[in-house]
Amino acid sequence: MKLFIRIILLVSILPALSYGEEKLKHKEHESASEVEALSDDLRNLLSQEMQALQNGMMSIIPAYVSGNWKEIETIAGKIKNSYILKQSLTESQAKELHSVLPHEFIEKDQRFHYLAGMLEHAAKNRKPELINFYFSEMNESCVSCHVVFATHKFPALIPKTEGKHTH
Repeated sequence: MKLFIRIILLVSILPALSYGEEKLKHKEHESASEVEALSDDLRNLLSQEMQALQNGMMSIIPAYVSGNWKEIETIAGKIKNSYILKQSLTESQAKELHSVLPHEFIEKDQRFHYLAGMLEHAAKNRKPELINFYFSEMNESCVSCHVVFATHKFPALIPKTEGKHTH
């Protein structure tokens, strides 16, 4: 069963991994430094949020393969509404987030939470094909954001442009 779950996860994130090859290296490092410019408290909250999102995403897989639509609906709802950031941000931290982070980060974050809402809706309506679609889109959303803003944490996502064969 664990192998099956890993295969499902791998298949669902493969399209997202290829997206990373389209980004330019200088933009990645510039964007990563903007995230690193956040205060320690805010970076810690952001890190906690990312860990909670990862745990939520990982718990969707066994729920999906067992047809536990209610569990997926619950997890997706928590992701849509954020786990930590919305509940823990002070007013000054919210201002810092919006002043330090580029608009592209905010857009990517909003898209991710929109997709979580769509996943929640698909699970509520017991639509496995849509659940899979939105889960895959959320995975792609994670990777596309990490390629731009978190290569300092995920250096394997830095595109290899040297010797790349294109058509």
